[in-house]
Amino acid sequence: PRVLRAGVACLAGRPTAGKSTLTNALVGQKVAITSGRPQTTRHTIRGLVPRPAAQLVLVDTPGLHRPRTLLGERLNDLVRETLTEVDVIAFCLPADQKIGPGDRFIANELAELMRGRRGTPVVAVVTKADLVDRGTLAAHLLAVDRLGETAGGWADIVPVSAQDGYQVDVLTDVLSLIPIGAPPRP
Repeated sequence: PRVLRAGVACLAGRPTAGKSTLTNALVGQKVAITSGRPQTTRHTIRGLVPRPAAQLVLVDTPGLHRPRTLLGERLNDLVRETLTEVDVIAFCLPADQKIGPGDRFIANELAELMRGRRGTPVVAVVTKADLVDRGTLAAHLLAVDRLGETAGGWADIVPVSAQDGYQVDVLTDVLSLIPIGAPPRP
């Protein structure tokens, strides 16, 4: 019998980092509402990423951020809880925005969360690669790599564009390299 890889991947990042658009691109159909407005996603959204040799459940989460409201605190709690239940985390960092305090906050949160869960890989996903030129993308990839050094390291760094499909298949392959096990939890 053929060995099947199975697991759950979670997209994390600050609000408007392109998580929902990327979820739709990875799943191959619209399962998540997309908007330029922060906090459009208020629940976790799950989709199945079709792969011949893997079953990958993808979980889109609300943006993780420094909360200023009770809603913000509750959304962060939801994201943190989800992050403890997955096999791989895709940390989305938009290419058209410099790494800022929000990204460093999330990188630190991920590092802290993963300390208790040794072995959960975090893949840095540079989203919206279509919005910048090659030089800007290269500089951003280096900045993301430096951010990873402070957060305990990334399993991989993958630039993508959900809009034009650039490297979405590569990201799917990277996320599919997760532990062999039973089919994903519902």
